[in-house]
Amino acid sequence: MTCEPVLSTCRNVPTSSGRKMSVTYATTKDLVRDLYPEIEPYQSGFLRVSDLHEIYYEQSGNPHGKPIVYLHGGPGGGTSPRDRRYFDPAVYRIVLLDQRGCGQSRPSAELRENNTWSLVADIEKLREHLKIDRWVVFGGSWGSTLSLTYAETHPKRVKALILRGIFLLRREELLWFYQEGASFLFPDFWEEFLAPIPEVERGDLISAYYRRLTGENDDEKLSHYFVNGGFFDEKDQILKDTYKILEHKIPTFVVQGRYDVVCPMKSAWDLYRAMPTMELHVIVDAGHSAKEDGICSKLIHAADQFRKL
Repeated sequence: MTCEPVLSTCRNVPTSSGRKMSVTYATTKDLVRDLYPEIEPYQSGFLRVSDLHEIYYEQSGNPHGKPIVYLHGGPGGGTSPRDRRYFDPAVYRIVLLDQRGCGQSRPSAELRENNTWSLVADIEKLREHLKIDRWVVFGGSWGSTLSLTYAETHPKRVKALILRGIFLLRREELLWFYQEGASFLFPDFWEEFLAPIPEVERGDLISAYYRRLTGENDDEKLSHYFVNGGFFDEKDQILKDTYKILEHKIPTFVVQGRYDVVCPMKSAWDLYRAMPTMELHVIVDAGHSAKEDGICSKLIHAADQFRKL
């Protein structure tokens, strides 16, 4: 897998207060950049985080390097060996973990005691277990949700944020993807998504899938978080709490695909409006996946940029 660097243009964007912000627009170009070489963990294990759950984690790269933690997407995803390769292994102490019920964590697919705040607490327990003072936090899609929430809960422990495909877990985002919106772009796949749900239940597809949580379908597992509104106390909680990130002057680097249908650019734009000091890099010919060349390249660039922190 290779990643292509991108050439950027900037323009100023006026805010409601009259202050101008800059946003970078980039397109994938010809000069190829590789991911860092494949590496193996130098240490891995399981951390008991509750009477029920233990999470898998691993460390690779430089044992004495600068800590960076990778938060995977989902909810319900997991890590892979490729996820180690965004980071310079000579510089970074690379920490990967599988969230509760995900990947190699045990028990698999367990929804009890599984919510956003438990995951945030698990990240902090792992940091303490590894005796890390502060670290860079890296996450995309659902991983961006978790990264932002962790940073707002434990801002003193975050050196920087590298985010991709912003997902703020608001009702409007869920309705776009799971009720009506993306369905206009992908009517063929949408038909398959609707197929298991009786006509009478299709007015609320998230709830319909939630009632089928005992199934094995990954889409059904996702709805555990979505039907509960991410377990947040109020609407727009992530945006309302961005002042904590700003107060602690946490550098924030966001990569967003212009044609991201899963996590549309509006969420990244709303975050940018709330955090005018963050860097927003729009990849104009990309979608959602971190494996797309332009997005991949920009993420590696961000990690390289923070090597000096």
